[in-house]
Amino acid sequence: MTLYIILTINSITMGGLLFLLSAGFSLIFGLMRIPNLAHGALFMLGAYFGVTFLRMEVNFWIAVIFSGVALAIIGGVIERLLLRRLAGQELAQVLVTLGLAFIIADVCLLIWTGDPIPLNAPESLRGVERFFGIVFPRYRLAVVVIALILAIGLWFLLERTRLGAMIRASVDDPEMARVTGIRVSRLFTIVFALGAALAGVGGVLSGPILSVYPGLDAEMLPLALIIVILGGAGSLPGAFLGSFVIGFIYNFGQVFFPDLAYVVLFLPMLLMLVLRPQGLFGKDPL
Repeated sequence: MTLYIILTINSITMGGLLFLLSAGFSLIFGLMRIPNLAHGALFMLGAYFGVTFLRMEVNFWIAVIFSGVALAIIGGVIERLLLRRLAGQELAQVLVTLGLAFIIADVCLLIWTGDPIPLNAPESLRGVERFFGIVFPRYRLAVVVIALILAIGLWFLLERTRLGAMIRASVDDPEMARVTGIRVSRLFTIVFALGAALAGVGGVLSGPILSVYPGLDAEMLPLALIIVILGGAGSLPGAFLGSFVIGFIYNFGQVFFPDLAYVVLFLPMLLMLVLRPQGLFGKDPL
């Protein structure tokens, strides 16, 4: 019973981290139709930025914010200088973002070396909380709460604000949106920067749980791809549900089916592609 409780707690926490990663990836891929294969590298870069800020004795939560802002700026620069020139060229976008992922990985290796770097959780969150006799580490609980708050905030932004309405209009009919005075290119830069910021925040928050090491990007990107396929591109509810589903499959599969861990992980994605290619919450193609 103890093993199941531990796995459940770890799965819930993993789901929260995966949502921070996959939400930005889903927004960029679903709204802008850009297959950003550098998203995992941005996640890892955010984690390394967090390492640097913490070494400068910056408060942990300030380091999270600084890393998110830094990744938003980097994401905005990537979109404006590179990806905007390749609008509608999916293959070129794939190749460019894949190249960026390799460049970012090598830069991280050069600056921060190849040794794993553990991050310490904030001192106020190093204890545990008890719920109905179950011990839940405070930091892992905080990660889940942060994921929930960001999920609600993103949904409100896209569905209940003028900015969200303009983004949705630009995605549905960019030419008509331009006629009405909406600056579509600026909105897409905002969306890409927001997705990169979420990746950066998720990277720092993952540090006390996963540590920071070369190859973190290659481990996280496939999980984000699976989540987007399961939930549906551009769907925040899909990204949220898919993140926790994959969090459970990832942890339980590695323990109970170690030799088939990747089969267990990728099988739901294959079934979804066959039975419902648009994902659980994706829109049916017109």
